Amino acid sequence: MKFKDAIEIMRPINCIMGGLTVIIGVLNTRMGISLGTLIFNLILGVLTYFFIAGSGMVINDVYDVEIDKINRPERPIPRGSITLKQAKLLWVGMVGIGTLIAIIHSILFVLGYLNIILAIFFAFIGWLYAAWGKKSGFPGNIIVSISFSIGLIYGAVLNNSIVPLYIYYFFLTSFFLLLSREVLKGCEDVEGDRKEDVRTLAIRIGIKKATIFSMIFAIFAIIFFILPIFTNLINLFLFSITMILGLIDVVAAVILILRINFEKPNFKRISLMLKLGAFLGLIAFIFASLYI
Repeated sequence: MKFKDAIEIMRPINCIMGGLTVIIGVLNTRMGISLGTLIFNLILGVLTYFFIAGSGMVINDVYDVEIDKINRPERPIPRGSITLKQAKLLWVGMVGIGTLIAIIHSILFVLGYLNIILAIFFAFIGWLYAAWGKKSGFPGNIIVSISFSIGLIYGAVLNNSIVPLYIYYFFLTSFFLLLSREVLKGCEDVEGDRKEDVRTLAIRIGIKKATIFSMIFAIFAIIFFILPIFTNLINLFLFSITMILGLIDVVAAVILILRINFEKPNFKRISLMLKLGAFLGLIAFIFASLYI
């Protein structure tokens, strides 16, 4: 196994993007924290997230090897660059490194056990999704939504203080928006999922009802996106301005869901809008942490 193949199977870009949630959590709870501690929390927090998120990518490819031989033959395992045994060892090593960093972080800054518990939980649901969640449909959608959003909570606990209410609102905004998108993607991919026996909401209850659930989850995301303005954010002004852009995008997506004619191109367009909404939400969360 070559180093470049190990990096490729980790999908580092995805891990780095997810690591942004840890940065948001740290920055939005940094009041009273020294600059040195803040820097270490950012570095060690992102490294923990990076390795454990990367382990999830690896174990996902282990379980998907037969499917990838057909649909993704260019990936490291099906093309023969990494054997299944090597991939499993890489997964164990990455979970171990991520957990070890969390333990060292906890010891150095007297964080207690919460960050370690969250890191282990993150690793567990990464394995759970690969082993069971992907085929389960809606439970798998929930796992994916938690996996990305959990970095917001993880980053907040690193500053060794009570997690403020607005961090939970950030988490729920991200969670419900991603859940809405995952359900909608199930509507878009219903034909392929039926062949692979993936039990999405669209397959279990029908596309029309599934889109209604997607819309409801998006509305929940909108509600939780607005609620932080009633809390003691570091920068309420900048958050409010940037929040408006995300709200416009997600509200437009909800309106389109109401008017959709259940054709695949329409699902794809709304899915992209929800993805943009998630990105704009992260930008707003970052601006919430900035001093004027």
